Amino acid sequence: MPSDQSTWLISVPQDGESEGLLQEITTKLVKQSKTLPPNNITSLTIPSFKTGTLDSLISLSEDLPKQEAFFTQTVAKIVDTLRNLLNNDPSKMSQHVLVNEAAVDDYLLHDWSWNEGRYGVQRGLPEMAEVLNKEMTSIDNVMKTKLNSYNLAKGSLTQMQRKKTGNLSVRSLADVVSKDDFILDSEYMETLLVAVPKSVKEWSSKYERLTSMVVPRSSQPIAADSEYSLFGVVIFRKVHDEFVQKCRENKFIVRDFQYSEGALAKQREELDTADTTEKELWTELLRLSRTNFSESFQLLVHLKVLRLFVESVLRYGLPANYTGLIIKPDPKQVKKILTILSSQFSYLAPRSNKRTMNGKGGGNEDVAGEYQSLMEQEFFDFVLYEVPWIVN
Repeated sequence: MPSDQSTWLISVPQDGESEGLLQEITTKLVKQSKTLPPNNITSLTIPSFKTGTLDSLISLSEDLPKQEAFFTQTVAKIVDTLRNLLNNDPSKMSQHVLVNEAAVDDYLLHDWSWNEGRYGVQRGLPEMAEVLNKEMTSIDNVMKTKLNSYNLAKGSLTQMQRKKTGNLSVRSLADVVSKDDFILDSEYMETLLVAVPKSVKEWSSKYERLTSMVVPRSSQPIAADSEYSLFGVVIFRKVHDEFVQKCRENKFIVRDFQYSEGALAKQREELDTADTTEKELWTELLRLSRTNFSESFQLLVHLKVLRLFVESVLRYGLPANYTGLIIKPDPKQVKKILTILSSQFSYLAPRSNKRTMNGKGGGNEDVAGEYQSLMEQEFFDFVLYEVPWIVN
């Protein structure tokens, strides 16, 4: 059963039965399903590719599903990148998940055509598949590199910003203290910064007696938050370690901080640089993701059509002329729509089973032995491949 979250690409042999097919199918589907708009059904022009040999077609039919999985994964990763960049905002996603500046449905349902300017049909099928694969691989590699660069920049910025958050026992003090809070350039004395839990009275009554050589009445409040108050206290350098230990025993936290105008200026500059770099890389990655979504989705659809053609030749044989349809089903009507299509194309049953029948007995044992699992797959009487919906 095809997915109810995909648009279907369908191929049948181009013969007398297929003339006027679009109008006939549209009328039946709209009338019987009742919820399917006519503009959700359109024709698909399948190019007349060079068919090549039977062996090359069977080889392609084995390779293309692997390429298709890679293509689908690449498109999905780009969409995930856009979601992350845009905070999963559907309105913003709809502005960036576009193909040639149009909605995905418009690209598929409004006269889709093979891009012969880039992928001329004079190429052989294996070469065509290779060209598509090289382009998608290039997109995937570029996206990985750019995403990694952005994630590193974002991680660096987040780490710097994290230092500015939290309570006064852990956060950066660069934007909390000033030069006036310190005794500077003293050979014998220094100012320590102490984060004190809300027991401020305990600190005030104890700090002068924690060790000797604490300057009396030197404790000065600098800042406070909901958990801690930050004090500056002046001590003699020779009792530094002892004072820190005594503070620890009393659950007062001495912050490891040396005031330096140069260091503080450098820290602020580094934060500004990190912020600017992150914003620039965010903008670049968003632009690249938008562009590469459009490119990668087109590549995916082209590969699907290529696979549709290969399967049609293997299924129905020559001449390699096929009529195509694109249908965006109502998710609640998938089974009914499939039943209508199966009834419409039931006349193809003898031809669509030909591939399996030819693998049994008489003159084809070698081929059947090599490709038996492939030949015994179950098929609809028509060829159907799915293009997954992009959910904003």
